[in-house]
Amino acid sequence: MNYRNIFNTISLILKYIAVLMLIPCICAIVFKEWNAYQPFVLASVVSFLLSIILRDRSNTEDFNKITKGETLATVLFSWVIFALISAIPYLYYGLSPINALFESVSGVTTTGATILTDFSLYPKTMFFWRSFSQWLGGMGILVLFIAILPQFAIAGRQMFFAESPGAGTTESKLTPRIRQTAAALWSIYFVLTLLEVVILYWLGMPLFDAICNSFSTVANGGFSPAADSIMQYGDPKYLWTVIVFMFLAGTNFALQYKIYVKRNILALFKDYEFKLYFFTVLIFTILITIVLISSNMYKFTKAFEDALFQVVSIITTTGFYTVDYNEWDLRAKLILFILMFCGASIGSASGGLKLLRLIFIFKYLKRQVSKIFHPNGVYPVKINRVIINEDIVRQMISFVIFYYTIFAITAVLLTFIEENTIVGISSAIASLGNVGPGFGSIGPTGNFADMQNLSKLICMINMLVGRLELIPFLALLHPDFWSFKKIKNLPKKQ
Repeated sequence: MNYRNIFNTISLILKYIAVLMLIPCICAIVFKEWNAYQPFVLASVVSFLLSIILRDRSNTEDFNKITKGETLATVLFSWVIFALISAIPYLYYGLSPINALFESVSGVTTTGATILTDFSLYPKTMFFWRSFSQWLGGMGILVLFIAILPQFAIAGRQMFFAESPGAGTTESKLTPRIRQTAAALWSIYFVLTLLEVVILYWLGMPLFDAICNSFSTVANGGFSPAADSIMQYGDPKYLWTVIVFMFLAGTNFALQYKIYVKRNILALFKDYEFKLYFFTVLIFTILITIVLISSNMYKFTKAFEDALFQVVSIITTTGFYTVDYNEWDLRAKLILFILMFCGASIGSASGGLKLLRLIFIFKYLKRQVSKIFHPNGVYPVKINRVIINEDIVRQMISFVIFYYTIFAITAVLLTFIEENTIVGISSAIASLGNVGPGFGSIGPTGNFADMQNLSKLICMINMLVGRLELIPFLALLHPDFWSFKKIKNLPKKQ
């Protein structure tokens, strides 16, 4: 790989990250938190200086000549550097380096796991940044830059699918150019966010809270300016509003775009994955409702509301909560634990394995069973009546195997380090699936502050692996990833 191409691309990205880091300063000015803008200015300066340092002006190669390996390296290093820069404000507010980085990684990967224990210690500007960083990470910082930067005219396609590998399993190219596709997806993302802000504010939620909660909802992130998440607001009208937007954020944005353009809502129910998504939410909600009523914990209305909210929150990997589900019946907690392994739709803001991959595994196993009885038969795997290419079939199988392997390894490590099985297993899937809260001391009303530093580091790696869906990290295992070369300088003109 050519390290100059990687550094030049990251240099351009860092220049615009420097601009994004200044946006929270607006919040500091509005709320007259005159000391709160300083860490963001510092982070912006650091990002801009890094962009200058990494820029190789002797390299005249076009961004569009970047190779696939270089693209994977660019995506991986960009996210790591973005997380490091995003941690600077948390350091300013007194968090230790490991805790600041944990909160930062949890934010940009839209995981929503937190180490904060006392929300009263921090200014509004920091809470704005927590939610805004999730919003940036929800659709993807590189997808944003692909949408606005003409330099990524061709290379942007590789970067688009490297940052969101799952999108490659479906037809995500909505327009002839990938830049227009990225812009279309961000437009849906932005409109959903704006619409939720307006509705929450109209219903009576303070504007600042409406903005922050909307950022985190549409990003399927889960960070809230309220210490007790959505539970703190109490009113069911907020609960139902957040449910709707969490659900929409967990729906394939490309599918939503097509629906909005064609104005045919019923077309949603022709999509195989959306139907599974909808009925999974419905069935699991009914199951938990029955459990809560049978255990005499709630009456029907309250049981259904809390069950629906938590099911949507967990399956979309948002991490909001309206109740401490640690106090629920073991059967209800087991159902939520199962949902942590699902995720919502491919091409959404949701983390996790994704339902489309679960559909595929079921169909693939069905094909293998058929081959036992008819070895010479041809049984293509179809999703939405489209035959899945064999290369994608192998990629999906590899993805699922590696996903569960990483979960198993990190679950064992975390259980050993924390000496707590519930915390170890739930923190492994909560971080890898970008779910956020788990069970036990890291449950919805708890936090990750008391975990060992090594455990926090493992969780951070899981968060990044889960958000980038393994591929850039699997590339680390290949020798060619580390084979850097320097291009020769072009001859000077006579």
